[in-house]
Order: sequence, then structure tokens, then C-alpha cells
Amino acid sequence: MQKQEIQQEEQIVPAPGEPGADDDMVRFADLTLRVLNNPQPIEAEWRRLERLAKNSLHQRFDWCLAWTQAHKSEVVIIQGVAQNRTHLILPLEIVTDKGCRVARFPGDRFNNLNSGLFDANLAEPDAEELQNFVHATRTALKDTADLIVLDNIPLAWRGARHPLSGLATTENQNRSFQLPLFPNFEATIAQLNAKSRRKKFRSSSRKLEAIGGYDYICPESSADKHALLDLFFHQKGERLAQLGLPDVFQPDDIRQFFHRLLDVSPEGFDTPLSLFAIRLRGEHAGHIAAIAGLSRKGDHVICQFSSIDESICPEASPGELLFWLTIEQSCRQGAAIFDFGVGDQPYKRNWCTQQTVQHDILLPLTWKGSLLRPLMMGVTKAKAAIKRNPHLYSLVQRWRAGHCPKEPAALASEAE
Repeated sequence: MQKQEIQQEEQIVPAPGEPGADDDMVRFADLTLRVLNNPQPIEAEWRRLERLAKNSLHQRFDWCLAWTQAHKSEVVIIQGVAQNRTHLILPLEIVTDKGCRVARFPGDRFNNLNSGLFDANLAEPDAEELQNFVHATRTALKDTADLIVLDNIPLAWRGARHPLSGLATTENQNRSFQLPLFPNFEATIAQLNAKSRRKKFRSSSRKLEAIGGYDYICPESSADKHALLDLFFHQKGERLAQLGLPDVFQPDDIRQFFHRLLDVSPEGFDTPLSLFAIRLRGEHAGHIAAIAGLSRKGDHVICQFSSIDESICPEASPGELLFWLTIEQSCRQGAAIFDFGVGDQPYKRNWCTQQTVQHDILLPLTWKGSLLRPLMMGVTKAKAAIKRNPHLYSLVQRWRAGHCPKEPAALASEAE
């Protein structure tokens, strides 16, 4: 079994192509905070910041726009400006939770790793600057929200410490799972049990060849993309129903969100969403055995979702075969990280050598937010305790399987 490294702190070095320690730095104390309700006026600055390696693809302009348009969300954008240049953008949507207005990153549970957007030459703030930033944010948003929740933030990522790491409130109940990639695919799988992996790949291929073969596809036309996404929704819904879990992809606004992402034109290899699948040939020609949705920004690939149809030749493990092929392709295309996202599942542990610890930042803006904050912290800690206890987690899963069909509104993901 391969060793899994838990990533909590990294060596802090300048990311490739970004300014280093010798460049002119801007302090948090120099920032003037502005609050916007429309992203369009700062789109150019937003897109400049989103290209930096340390900034998550989940805060890219197109991702946030697709989410807020699909959900018709109220949008609040915190912009930090100094020297006529934008150095900070925190895109937020306002939702209601237990009677409180909560400002959170667009994307909610479908975000795997968040950061916000920070310029490369924005220096890490000291304790006083952080408190002044909190005060300025509270003043700017107190009439708009009761609580800010910035969740799923790693304190260090891609060689950079998060500028707001000093405000971390609690560890998130979920960790994300990554496999480092190398240009040589053999070097990549050497981190795992390479002999076992190759054997499983050959076995899957032989079993599918025996019933006519298969194609590894990535649809290019808009019609084919959207048809495959609809098939994923169908496959995933059936799979979750078999497990006794509610379908987190069922709401229409969630489906609209992913369909909108498919319509965003890629920039080279960068794309908010592309679909890959195993399609059978021969007697079962056209049957889709497995689907995966991938996002990419720079050298970072994230598997957003996956599904399988086990009605034909389930012993071939088409889902594992699809992961092999997408990881192999990512290596050829120069990616450095294949990220399976948040949620602890056996297949992720089998593929990944690293876990990334994530934290949540909860900033109360009003007395209502001050009351909700400890409640949300308690829920997060309870979830974390349950997930770290296999016996207790198994009991909760069995309870959910018995109750979720009667409570379709209580959304939960298979990964959780």
C-alpha cells in the first residue's frame, strides 16, 4: 500500500511565473476595500488574478458567473485595491441559513478547494493587519450579511501560505485527495502499486475487448457534450438511489450550473468542465459504461464528478479504467496534479498519495452571525468526529440510507 502524505504546511516558495520576495510588495494595510454587486466592471482584473497558480479554479470568473446565474443568487464581491490595482477579490453569494444571511463562495458543496483571489505581490498580513481587515469587512458588509463563511481553504497551497490563514476558525470535516503527476506516466504510477495497477488495466481492457472493445471519448460538439452530461445525471441518480442516498445533482439549478460550465470555451487545456467517457463497441455499441467530469487550470486537474453503469460487464471496472486513461492523458498534457477533490472514498485513497487538510473561516458581522458561528463550528466538528470513526460513520450511513428516500431535500453527496 502506498504511503499517503497529509499536506498541512508546505515549503513557501514563489510559484513559477509569479513575483518573488524581491519584488515590491503591497501590504494589507494599503488596501482600500470596495463592495460590488456586479462582476462585470472588474472582469479583466478578475481574470488576471485567476490565472495565478495559487488561486483556485473555483473562484474563476466563469465558474462563479455560471453558479450565480443558474441560482439567481444575490452577489457581493469584496475588492481590495491599492495603487490603482486590484490585489484581492472575494466573490460571495448571499444565502439564508437558520434565519441568518450567510455570505459564502459561489459553488457551495461543489467546490473542492477554495482560496479567493489574491495578487502575487500582496504580502502576508500580520496580526494587526488581519484584525483591521476583519473590521473593514464587517463595516462594509454588516447591512448585507450576518456571517461570512469561507470554507475548504488549505492554509498552504502550491508553495504559498494563504493570506487569511491567521483567521482559520476550524478544520473542515473533509480533506481533498491528490496524485502528483510526472511527464512520464510510468513514473506517476510508480508512486502507487504500479504492478497491480498495470495488471488491473490489462484485465479491464481484455474483458471489454472480449465483448467488442471500447473507445475513450471526449465529445467536442455542444450537442454531444450536453447529451453526455444529461446521461451522467441519469447514471448518478440511479447509483445514489441504489445506495439509498438523495441525488445531490437532481435540482434544476445544479444541472443548469454544470450545463453553463460546458458552454465556456476552453483556453488551451484550461477549462471549467470537460467530459470523458468509456463507450462500448461491438454488440453493445454506443453504451456508455463510465463518465468523468474534469476541470483544469494551469497544471491542476480536478475530477469534479464521475459515474458508472454496471449493467454491462461490471467485472471490467470501467470507472477505474477511465481514471487510468484520464490520468495518463493529463500526464501527457503537462499537468502536475490530478485532484480527486474532497470526500474520503476507498478509490481515492487507492489512487492518491497526498491528502490536503482544509480549514473554514467564519467571520460574524452581526449579533445573528455571532450566534450562528458556534453552532456551525459544532456541526463541522461533529461531522469530522463521525467521519474519523469508521464504526460510527458506518452507523450514520446506514441511518441515512433508511431515511434519505423520505427526505429528498436533505441533500448529501456520495463523497460525504
